[in-house]
Amino acid sequence: MKAPHIARAPMPRRTFLRGSGVTLALPLLECMTPVFAKTTAPPHRMLILSNNLGVLPRHFFPAAAGRDYEMSPYLAALSAHRADFTVFSGLSHPGVSGGHSADNCLLTAARGAFKSGFRNSISLDQFAAEKLGPVTRFPSLNLGVNIDKGNRSLSWTRDGVLLPAEDSAPQLYERLFVQGGEEAVARQLHRLETRGSILDTLTGETMRFRRELGSGDKARLDQYMTSVREVEERLQSARAWELKPKPAASQPPPPDLQDKKLFFEKFELMIAMAQLALESDSTRIVTLMADAFVTPVFKLSEKASTTESYHGLSHHGQSETKVRQLEEADRRQMQLLNQTISNLAARKENGERLLDRTMVFYGSSMGDANIHDNTNLPVLLAGGGFRHGQHLAFRRDSNAPLCNLFVSMMQRMGIETESFASATGRLSGLEPS
Repeated sequence: MKAPHIARAPMPRRTFLRGSGVTLALPLLECMTPVFAKTTAPPHRMLILSNNLGVLPRHFFPAAAGRDYEMSPYLAALSAHRADFTVFSGLSHPGVSGGHSADNCLLTAARGAFKSGFRNSISLDQFAAEKLGPVTRFPSLNLGVNIDKGNRSLSWTRDGVLLPAEDSAPQLYERLFVQGGEEAVARQLHRLETRGSILDTLTGETMRFRRELGSGDKARLDQYMTSVREVEERLQSARAWELKPKPAASQPPPPDLQDKKLFFEKFELMIAMAQLALESDSTRIVTLMADAFVTPVFKLSEKASTTESYHGLSHHGQSETKVRQLEEADRRQMQLLNQTISNLAARKENGERLLDRTMVFYGSSMGDANIHDNTNLPVLLAGGGFRHGQHLAFRRDSNAPLCNLFVSMMQRMGIETESFASATGRLSGLEPS
């Protein structure tokens, strides 16, 4: 698959003359349009998977660190891919607590999730998408399973606004592969132009209003105008992509699974959809939250279901019945992860395994859901061209910042950054292969 990339940075359509506060609208010139060129090197990609109730920690983490560690009971399901992943212990977000509320902070590391006036910050996927620019039709895709769309998400804007997750596989398939007719494309272009016109009016009125403000308010307004300019750039990119044909689908349309009891069936289906999106280069960043917190009684197998909700099971209090059901649920997660790694390893792109160009992050904001602990998070990273096959263990009593791993992941994607949220640099011990 030949993947498009930006050959040079596009010039913004609107140039802001900051000194005079004047907005100059220019016609759309050739130099303003991203130039797509073929490349021999496949791009790097990122797939982020999370279950917001995590796993039973004692069965996930290996006892020993290093490369000669003995597989834990859960990781044994991934034994065929031992050389393709690294498991981490002793990672968390400093100062991020609040129990279940911390699931919205897994990719942001914003503190104070339970406090009054809390405001989230930009998430890893959106930060990375901004840095990469409009190289794909969708800068990122945010997906969900059984997700409470109005209250939970892995994706958050720079202003800390929740981006709702797509939880319908058929609707996602249509967005990815179904090309609208001429009338549908024209309607979408008209909607994009209308939004652009609103921003034009907003920009002009805001700059006139700016003259009457004090220095503090002007600084806050300038920050707001930066966000407006970013929206304008996304609208310009959306117009260009709307005129490009969508890729052909390699798979038929997926079934429409709506029953929340089919938690793992839906999880498996959305992971498969994420892989289709990455394979077709429709996007290079996918996040997927499995919202176990709101999942009711669910199927463990063809013949067995849980005795209560996922959340109820997570507060097991060492009940043998609850722990046994949680163990089975956790093992199914590991089986899905193994299947995902196997599928990506089997796919070739320009002679390389798709896995070697795709980072698969699995993690949770919950270190131990039974006691609402948000430290020592269960984290695993597969693929992406790192030197894997190890257990990187950091201090359990003073965790290393999980954001250090995020910095390493972004650098692997070619993003030049040394910091993100609470990061103190890249993660030590994780090196490219």
